[in-house]
Amino acid sequence: MNQNNKLSIEDVYKSYGNKLVLDNIDLKVAAGELCTLVGPSGCGKSTLLRLLLGQEFADAGSIIIDGAPARHPDPHRGIVYQKYSLFPHMTVFDNVMAGSRLSKQAWYLPWKRDKDDEAFAISMLERLRLVDAMRKFPHELSGGMQQRVAIAQALMSKPPLLLMDEPFGALDPDTREQMQIYLMELHEEHKLTIFFVTHDLDEACYIGTRLLVLSQYYTDDRGEEPTVARGAKIVGDYRLAREALPTTEKSSAYFKAFVEQVRANGFSPNNRCHVRDFNLKHPHSFQTLTREENQF
Repeated sequence: MNQNNKLSIEDVYKSYGNKLVLDNIDLKVAAGELCTLVGPSGCGKSTLLRLLLGQEFADAGSIIIDGAPARHPDPHRGIVYQKYSLFPHMTVFDNVMAGSRLSKQAWYLPWKRDKDDEAFAISMLERLRLVDAMRKFPHELSGGMQQRVAIAQALMSKPPLLLMDEPFGALDPDTREQMQIYLMELHEEHKLTIFFVTHDLDEACYIGTRLLVLSQYYTDDRGEEPTVARGAKIVGDYRLAREALPTTEKSSAYFKAFVEQVRANGFSPNNRCHVRDFNLKHPHSFQTLTREENQF
């Protein structure tokens, strides 16, 4: 594995019963990337995230994180869900500190104060503009504030890989845009490696440094008979801007045209690209096709 690769996925398959969801997935992600993952409904975006977390396991293939196989969830992988997943009986500060406590000691041991961790927690709350709310409880916060707390909680253990599953999906448009900016700033400041799943194509094209399109809408040389089991593949892999862009970029003609190009290439059941012609433009893209998939 390349020393700069944070994540390596090769020949990964995942089925539920007779339904093949993920079909021969290949992906390498360098440290410091903010990868956004999009795709049609039901393509397996959250399934892939659960495999990275270790919540589920692939039927075949390998998932390597920092040179070791991905196993059960551990502090090396932070997770932020769409639902804020905060402890309702804890203050904002204690919720954030819980991210450190749970990564360093068993939950049943007495809570030991760590001044360095407390200083880091306060600095993050200041950075996320939450320091004035640090003694409040989750029910006293807006949705955007709760999600910022959840992000701070996940960052307390300084995970090498941060996984985010539709983290802004329940927010109103203004709060969502604020959170997009916060995430891009945090990514730039802390050089995080982030895997961000979203159903919002504009969001994915805006915040990421790399855009991945997972789709079940493609063709290959296995044919179109009903007996052919075909799951989703990464049909698009695009290199995006390395620096955070102003929100006005979303209104530019170039941005809108790019979004529509991605939508046409991966979201339409009537526009199926052959596996040999996938739009894999990122320099780290690679693809391992079986003989049945590519007979030429």
